[in-house]
Amino acid sequence: MGRTSRKRSRLARRVVAASAAVIMGGGGLVAVNVYANAEEGTDRPPPQSAGQQASTISCPDVGNQLPEVPDAARGEVDRRLADLDSQITDAYGRFEQTQDKESLLGPLEEKRRETLGGISDTLESSGAPAGNLDSMAPCTVRADDQEESGGQEQGSGEQSASANGPEAGDFVEIRSVRPNVNRPRNGRNASRGTFTTRCGRNENGKFNPDNVIVAPGVSNGAHHMHDYVGNQATDAFSDDDDLANGRTSCRNQGDKSTYYWPVLRLQNGENEDDAQADGGGKDQNVGEIQTPASVSLKFAGNPVSKVVAMPRFLRIITGDAKAFTNGDANANASWSCTGFENRQLKDKYPICPEGSKVVRTFNFQSCWDGQNTDSANHRTHVAFADPRTGACPRGFRAVPQLVQRIVYDVPPGPGFAVDSFPEQLHKPVTDHGDFINVFDERLMRRVAKCVNSGQRCS
Repeated sequence: MGRTSRKRSRLARRVVAASAAVIMGGGGLVAVNVYANAEEGTDRPPPQSAGQQASTISCPDVGNQLPEVPDAARGEVDRRLADLDSQITDAYGRFEQTQDKESLLGPLEEKRRETLGGISDTLESSGAPAGNLDSMAPCTVRADDQEESGGQEQGSGEQSASANGPEAGDFVEIRSVRPNVNRPRNGRNASRGTFTTRCGRNENGKFNPDNVIVAPGVSNGAHHMHDYVGNQATDAFSDDDDLANGRTSCRNQGDKSTYYWPVLRLQNGENEDDAQADGGGKDQNVGEIQTPASVSLKFAGNPVSKVVAMPRFLRIITGDAKAFTNGDANANASWSCTGFENRQLKDKYPICPEGSKVVRTFNFQSCWDGQNTDSANHRTHVAFADPRTGACPRGFRAVPQLVQRIVYDVPPGPGFAVDSFPEQLHKPVTDHGDFINVFDERLMRRVAKCVNSGQRCS
């Protein structure tokens, strides 16, 4: 490991230690590194072989299926959805140690049924239809890269924490991937400009395992650690006023937006001080947190129309943190390497050649329903433009598109992974990004004007 990497690691440890009072739970499980132990030093053993097939618990994602939730009920519903996530995480931890699905799935279903009943009661008391939430209580056990099982035997008794992933099959040489990036051509009314905001690389090490969009008011709502740039007041308990009054790492102080994503870690036996903390080792996220080599935050236009300014406090989630068990309907991961960015990977980590760096790119939804800054499932108030034409769906307006590019200088080869919910096995397809627009309204109007006029602004 080079001197710069060691310096970054020490910085990450100091920052995590300083915030331990916030992110640490009570005395808990010391996580085992999934690829190496401390005695192995900084050698980079390969990920588990494809023959060591992992199994995981797969449950219906209730949040994606919810009907409209009245504002008055949303806080309680979000808290109960976070309870469902914690129940899966706890069950997966027990399953990984015992491989005994029969003794786990029944109790898990009972807990889920009780929580789903609470969600139904909350919705009905607020006058909203609950639908048949009870049908989403049962879960299954599935094997990595196999269909969900019914009564089939899953895995073997020899599996342990080392099966948490990723595995060798989750990596691919980027040179073996054909160019696959196609973009719609710009039409006569295209908005061709860009606006770049510079907010740093999280050099100051702001981390927490919260998700204020999906699980407001819930500590460790993400069950994995996030990098933050921009608004420094962001945690599970931040409301719009907190964000509006927070400090920002952005060079232009008119941008107090929140930008966050799962940290990327080297699996080299060098655990951080969160090895016994929520979101870290207690949720099976271990290894050395990597500070990005660079972070680019750019707002781009639409190929067929002008854009309108984003409303303040608009929330956008791109990608799906549970895509491994949910399927890829909402997945939006894009992995590549510098020099090869016309080749994007959705469900594989790239192995970059010597001298090339790992790149994560998030192209956020760029169509807004014109009314809401959020929605019950945190998705339906925004949409993607048509990938062939660039047009927004009927009833949606084009807004400046956030394009987030994160570059890492990691050693060539496998041996890194993004943080994830434990049962998602650190799969690359689960990568995701989150954004809350806290631009000053005057500056956001300038962003839209710049994009519409074809200028390159920052």
